[in-house]
Amino acid sequence: MRPSLLPGLLAAAARNHNRGFEDVALFEVGQAYRGDQPGDQHMIAAGVRAGAARLAGSGRYWDGAMSPAGTFDAKADAAALLTALGVDASKAQITRDAPHWYHPGRSATLRLGPKVVLAHFGELHPETLRMLDLQGSACGFEVFLAALPAEKRKSRAKPPLDAGELLPVRRDFAFVLDRDVAAGDVIKAAQGADKVLISGIKVFDIFEGGSLGAGKKSLAIEVTLSPKDKTLTDAEIDAVAAKVVGAVGKATGGVIRG
Repeated sequence: MRPSLLPGLLAAAARNHNRGFEDVALFEVGQAYRGDQPGDQHMIAAGVRAGAARLAGSGRYWDGAMSPAGTFDAKADAAALLTALGVDASKAQITRDAPHWYHPGRSATLRLGPKVVLAHFGELHPETLRMLDLQGSACGFEVFLAALPAEKRKSRAKPPLDAGELLPVRRDFAFVLDRDVAAGDVIKAAQGADKVLISGIKVFDIFEGGSLGAGKKSLAIEVTLSPKDKTLTDAEIDAVAAKVVGAVGKATGGVIRG
């Protein structure tokens, strides 16, 4: 009566590693158990990535720069699965209470409100990997299928492609934050600054130390604006940028890095 699908997936990754296949991505849907009562049985969809089996590819690179799969790869996997099941992962709350088999500083939980847990994701704890005899690092996710809200759309057919004729505009922002502020909180705040024009946000740099001071970090994001019917003026772009700065400041206390 397994409480999680991850041990089996990690054991399979370890067997592959022992046979020379160090970069693997595995997935399973199956039953797991919260306890020994009939109602404790539930369905989970889980996946793991070990070695350099990242979304961008796997294997060795000529410059040796290919990094192992990590937290954001696991998050992207969980989000992709939720999207395929009709759930908008961007609307979920991210909390730092993933189970103990995950790395405490490199994992998170996706929630709909305080009680509904949609998924866990992140890097696996080194002690977990040691116990399962898996060398190197690994990340994974668990999506709890019974917890997903009822799908609102009547059809799984893809909506018409919304490909605008106008080029997107990208602006970078570097915020100085308390070290314990989650990147997801910054992204969520920035995304809400203008839900019409902002089409994408990604983190591209995190820095600690130097002149930032103790307990502080710099987190840089790239914000993509997608104009709908006309090219944006400098004033309109500056107005959205001000909204982003204000929204992030209000939600996280972050200030633009000087």
